[in-house]
Amino acid sequence: MKFCKLTNIGLVRKTNEDTLIAEEELGLFGVADGMGGHQAGEVASGLAVHALVEYWRQNRTGAKGDEQAILVAAVKDANSRVYAQAEKQSHFKGMGTTITVGLFEEQRLLVAHVGDSRAYLLRGDSFTQLTTDHSLVFELMQNGGISEEEAFQHPQRNVLTRALGTAPEVELDVLETALSAGDRVLFCTDGLSGLLRDEEIKAILKQGKLQDAVDVLLAEALERGGGDNITMVLVDVE
Repeated sequence: MKFCKLTNIGLVRKTNEDTLIAEEELGLFGVADGMGGHQAGEVASGLAVHALVEYWRQNRTGAKGDEQAILVAAVKDANSRVYAQAEKQSHFKGMGTTITVGLFEEQRLLVAHVGDSRAYLLRGDSFTQLTTDHSLVFELMQNGGISEEEAFQHPQRNVLTRALGTAPEVELDVLETALSAGDRVLFCTDGLSGLLRDEEIKAILKQGKLQDAVDVLLAEALERGGGDNITMVLVDVE
């Protein structure tokens, strides 16, 4: 694999509450987007990523055949750690984070996901959002209440229906997809996907090298206001 990573505070926020995952030796890549006042979002996403990576590192030995179970356990452990920290310190009360993490191993990708950060797969001319947003607006769109274009512009598009660390237990999605040589996988927070439509992201990803694609995506998001932190991890399967 080849990969590149980028996180940017944007043009409006005073802190960067995103944290990225790029652990090449472990095959783990992804993003987390924290939420909560007084820098609690930054704490939540950072703690969640640290906990997840630490859990995987400690339990991956002998994981052959049990990778999905261990990845799920790692996300649940991260949830417990964030929730416990929020309960312990009053100024962190209610903090939480999204998390979208992919495990690349041999010819498959396992993705564990909570929230509205996304994983996309570009394969040839096909561009697929692998994850489902856990958001009020996405649920409205799936139920036929609003169109995709209305969802993109909806004033409540940032309202989450699921997040990590806000309750003692967390419900997460897990998916598996086969990988082929030439695949390109993008993990991103909504600082990107909230400003660029899928077809625009696809067109930029198809244009060229990893770093060039990430740089152009960032420039476009900033050009459109950069109202949120922008974080991406882009992985090429060789």
